[in-house]
Amino acid sequence: MAELIERDNSGQTRGPLFYIGAGGLMLAMAVEALAVLGRHAGIPLLGALEIIQACILLMASAAMLSATLNKGHATVTLLTARVGDRTRSYLHAFANLLSALFFVGLAAGVLWLAAESWHDYEQSELLHIPFRPLRIVSLVAAIAIALVFLRDMWRSLRVRA
Repeated sequence: MAELIERDNSGQTRGPLFYIGAGGLMLAMAVEALAVLGRHAGIPLLGALEIIQACILLMASAAMLSATLNKGHATVTLLTARVGDRTRSYLHAFANLLSALFFVGLAAGVLWLAAESWHDYEQSELLHIPFRPLRIVSLVAAIAIALVFLRDMWRSLRVRA
């Protein structure tokens, strides 16, 4: 997963995740700008909200995975700053385990929804955007995030040994 994020000399991250998220943001902004211009011109852009929702899914998935890979999630160090190295590594491992379990549960829910509606061919109302690929993106992102947290848990425990 290291190739999903690359750092340049200034420490900025670039890679496929960055460009997926940025592309989703740019597309959402362009669609919304066209929708606003169209409303003012009396030519509404039907389905703009559906496109924006699909873009948000891409942005959110890329952002969560990128933050997890960069260890960029918010943390509170009130307790871990006051304990020894061994206890700190156990607490980090425990936090990573809980985070992984959360995303495993999220993935299970997405998988359940996808399995229940796989043969129904769900799609959006106006533009008929299929939901299957969007659910697959959600599932892959949740599983990838859970795996990163499990990897970090393993590393926290190995540092202790």
